[in-house]
This record gives sequence, C-alpha cells and structure tokens, in this order.
Amino acid sequence: MTDHILRMTGITKTFPGVKALQDVNLSVRRGEIHAICGENGAGKSTLMKVLSGVYPHGTYEGDIHFDGERCAFGGIRDSEHAGIVIIHQELALSPQLSIAENVFLGNERAKRGVIDWNRTNYEAGLLMKRVGLRENPTTVVSDIGVGKQQLVEIAKALSKEVKLLILDEPTAALNDDDSAHLLDLLRGLRDEGITCVIISHKLNEVTAIADSVTIIRDGRTIETLDMAADEVTEDRIISGMVGRALDNRFPPHEPKIGEEALRIEDWTVHSPSQPGRKVVDGASLTLRRGEIVGLAGLMGAGRTELAMSVFGRTYGINISGKIFKNGRPVEIRTVQDAIRHGLAYATEDRKRYGLNLIEDIKRNVSAAGLSGLSRRGWVNEHEEYAVAERFHKSMNIKAPSVSSVVGKLSGGNQQKVVLSKWILTEPDVLILDEPTRGIDVGAKYEIYTIINRLADEGKAVLVISSELPELLGLCDRVYALSEGRITGELPRGEATQERLMQLMTQATTTGQE
Repeated sequence: MTDHILRMTGITKTFPGVKALQDVNLSVRRGEIHAICGENGAGKSTLMKVLSGVYPHGTYEGDIHFDGERCAFGGIRDSEHAGIVIIHQELALSPQLSIAENVFLGNERAKRGVIDWNRTNYEAGLLMKRVGLRENPTTVVSDIGVGKQQLVEIAKALSKEVKLLILDEPTAALNDDDSAHLLDLLRGLRDEGITCVIISHKLNEVTAIADSVTIIRDGRTIETLDMAADEVTEDRIISGMVGRALDNRFPPHEPKIGEEALRIEDWTVHSPSQPGRKVVDGASLTLRRGEIVGLAGLMGAGRTELAMSVFGRTYGINISGKIFKNGRPVEIRTVQDAIRHGLAYATEDRKRYGLNLIEDIKRNVSAAGLSGLSRRGWVNEHEEYAVAERFHKSMNIKAPSVSSVVGKLSGGNQQKVVLSKWILTEPDVLILDEPTRGIDVGAKYEIYTIINRLADEGKAVLVISSELPELLGLCDRVYALSEGRITGELPRGEATQERLMQLMTQATTTGQE
C-alpha cells in the first residue's frame, strides 16, 4: 500500500468574500481508508466537491492526479467515469422509486431504450447482497430506514465500478448497530481493493477504522497522520482540529437546582400508523429549575416521540397522562399551548423542521416569537433586527450579519440559531433533541456552554442524546427509556455508560394492547 491513487496539490477555492480552501494538499494511498477531520466550516466538504467535479475544473486553483492521470473534471459524470463516487450526507435517493431503480438511476440496464427489469432487479440483488442489504430489490426506498438507504447508496456506487468512494458523515444519522455494520462494510471494501475517503465528526469511529487521517483547519492542511505509525488518539486529532488541546470536552458547571418546573405523569402515546402500539408507555419524569436532565435510549425507544407528544401533541394519537407546570396541572394540546406555558422544543432534524434554510438569520430567530414582535398583525422590523443582532452577539453566531442565509452556515451555527429562536419565546423548560448531532468538537463545547448558561438562568433543560458520554458529561441526572417505558433514573454520581446501557436494553413486558 505504498503507491497513491490520489494526489491533490495546491488546491485553492474562493467564494465571494471567502477563501474556503488555501493551498490544500491531500495524498491518499491505494486501498486504504483515509479520514478527513476538521471543524465545521474547515473546508472538508468543499475539498471533496472539488475532487468530485461538483466544483468543476477552472473554478479552483491547483492540480488533481487520480490513478496516475492528471484530471480536469467538468462535472460529476466525469469523476464517476474515472471511478470516483461521492455519497453526500443528505442522501441523493428518489424515495418513490424502488431500490433497484435507485441503484441504476442514470446507469440503467436497458436495451434499445427499453429497461430490462429482470436484469435490473437481478443485478441490484447481487449488489445488495454484497453490501449486506436484505431487502427485495423492488422495495420502495421510502419504506426502508436511513441505515439501509445508506447501503443503497453504496450499492449504487459499486454499480459504477468505483475505485475511490467518498462518504461525507456516513454514520451521522445512524444508530449504533447500523453504524457498526457500515464500518464493517467499509473494511470489506478496503479488503477488495476499493479506496475509501470518509469525512466524520465521530472520532471514535475514525480511530477505529481509518488507516490515515488528514486534518484541515480554516481551509488549510494541518497534517496527515498514519494511524499505525503515529499512535493517533482522539485527543491528538482534536488538538489538530481546533489548534489547541481540549483537555476537558465539557465546560465545568456547578448546578443551582431549584423548585420543580415540569412533571409528567403516566404519559402514554400510541403510534399514528399502528394505533394498537404504545410508543410511550406510562412514562413519568420530573424537571427542576436550574437542572440539566438527560434522556437516554436506543433508536426506537420513544425518546423523540415522548418529547414531541408533550410539546403540543405534535406526535401520536390516543395520548393520555398528566402534565404539571410549577406544581399545577396544565392542558397542552397545541404548540401554541406549549409556548404559552413556557415550553420549547428544539427538534433533532434542524434542517427539515427547525429552520427555514433559504431564509436569513433574522427571520429564523424571530419565527417562534413573532407575537412579541408584532403590533396588530404587523411585524416591527426594527425590533426584529435588534433582537436578531442581540442573539448574533450573545450566541457567538459566526456569520457576517443577521442577513446571512441560514442554509450556508455550519451545523454548529445553525444550532445556535435554533436555540436563539426558542430562547426568544422566554421558556421555562427547554427540550433539546440531539442538540449536537453533526457538530464538530469545538462547536459542541460552545453548545454545552450555552446549555449550562440556560440552566444557570433558572431554566429546566431536558437533553435527548444518542451519545452516552455527552449525557454523562453534561447532565445532573439521566433517565433511561426502553420500549417506551422509563426503566431507571440515575444522578450524575451514579451514572455510568455500563449502567445506562443496562437500563436502555432492559426488556419490558408491555408495549402492546
């Protein structure tokens, strides 16, 4: 594994007013898994878009040599023809088409303009077997989960005789089992001689799977490390990413816990698609002022469903149970009711449900609190601007102005906009669902600092997270959820990953009517 399949030298890419990449160099050995790490906005995805022809030759400076040839890709078709396939974080599948149709989309198995469906489904089945996808090739993509959709993308890449497979945050939306399967698949592809480049914020996965790692910071190459020879650790990678040692990944915090803010008793929620199934089953929990409480559970345990059903019944049917606010029973049947009673919910899918990506920071910040900025149905734009400016500074949102389009911000800054939107409604209780998903280490620290600050202001915060170290490092108390039921509650001093995992995997005998 001494020869290099890819060399990128002196890559510089400029957007109006921003130099996204400056003299970046990248060398990838044939048949290895090469990780690219860096904070959001460092230039990782931009570099891969240059490589794959999304940004065509002539729009950047520098040279690309692939498989012994100097390349000048004019678009994605050119790079795919050479054997380079990129799988973006937002999967490019057509949800209403079958798996087989997606695998060969743009690369159809046809004769004289007519698709040969027998051949299409047969060859798709062979590729699906290769990636470990046990489904019928005629299954519609919208009927399978995100983990399986990722495998469809890889099968699609293999159909194009890929030599270099690029995966941008491949496990960001996957549960632990799907992530482990995907990493095993990448190891298998490496053994077959396919070179893989992965962009990932999950440093435990990087250290487990990568042969080499290149660190990019502020649009420049910092260093490339050989995982075996250099004895690379997560802390070593973090130091390169942020330019300093991040000895403690969680800011120190001494809680000042006060009176009960929210209590949920015997909360039960039925699935809207399967009315007989209880997604949340008799759950009870309490949040106090100044306290950060965690909610742990495996994928499908009912964490998000619990949060959404409490927040104005935005999920579920046949909901029963009681909600107490400051010790008094309250009825919360709509989102407006929830906001009026001082509740806020920041969704796990900020791009789809938390933000308007084509609007600016100002409009996004004001979205949930327009009633406080309006007079007789008219928004006071001066006040709206002043409010957005205040959050722009207090939340340290890295953007030129509040007129910047939210869709162009990094994940960490987008999450700050989501938090600003809900803080504007002046809530007493904040429910934060996966608040650091897809966010780099440095930005995570900033989000943790904001969460601590909210607790210090006397707000009760419920954090839902798939990352157990995050819950242990951030929360004063953690509830565990399994099959819709609360299976345990641990204070910070007693909570460990092992104890939480025991509670999260604890089988329950109920859940069906």
